[in-house]
Amino acid sequence: MPQVLVITPVKNSIETTLDTARAIANSDLEVLHIIFNDFSSEETKLELERNKDSISYELIHLEDITDTPSPNYKLVLQMAQKKALELGLPLLVIESDVVVEKDTISKLLAHQKSHSSSGLTGSVTVDESGEVNFPYLKFKGRKEAEINTQRSLSFCCTLFSKEFLSAYDFTGLDDAKDWYDTFISSKSLDCGFQNYVLMDAPVWHRPHGSRPWKQLKYKNPLKYYFLKYWKGLDKI
Repeated sequence: MPQVLVITPVKNSIETTLDTARAIANSDLEVLHIIFNDFSSEETKLELERNKDSISYELIHLEDITDTPSPNYKLVLQMAQKKALELGLPLLVIESDVVVEKDTISKLLAHQKSHSSSGLTGSVTVDESGEVNFPYLKFKGRKEAEINTQRSLSFCCTLFSKEFLSAYDFTGLDDAKDWYDTFISSKSLDCGFQNYVLMDAPVWHRPHGSRPWKQLKYKNPLKYYFLKYWKGLDKI
């Protein structure tokens, strides 16, 4: 029986997505993994369909549900919250540029079960060599196993407790935003919960692998900031 609902929003990036899905399937406990395909290319859609049974994930194509262009993170979170509450499970977001270890999910669950006031519990992100990287550079050099933080968590690999899912309804999320990491991190604290980052449960993160256009920040910063501000992409 699944112990957690795991979701992965996907927009193309099929190679990293399948790496993510295989790692989740290899976890040391049973999970229900749902991939939300957010208007990816036809090639990506076909690959997701082709691999879903062999890797073991459920697949939802958002094009069958909404006409709203990508990104549809709000809709994904709302659907996932509803499903998690129906199943009585915590919700774990693992993005499509993240690779978890075999025991990552069990560590997150064990920590949350031992901290009854937990709202969000995230895994620190590292690069291929094991060095802390974006978006958790603010915690680089910290040596403790866990950090109780007032700062924003990233949803790269973050567990939402059942109690927090019951306390805050995601239908209240702002339509004007694309991403909700910062807002939901604050909302968890506002609801009286505590947020943690686990330094002893690192996950490999390939920054912006799930949003390739953001690589322009390093390759072509002028185009990146044009897309970000003039085109209104990546609203947080």
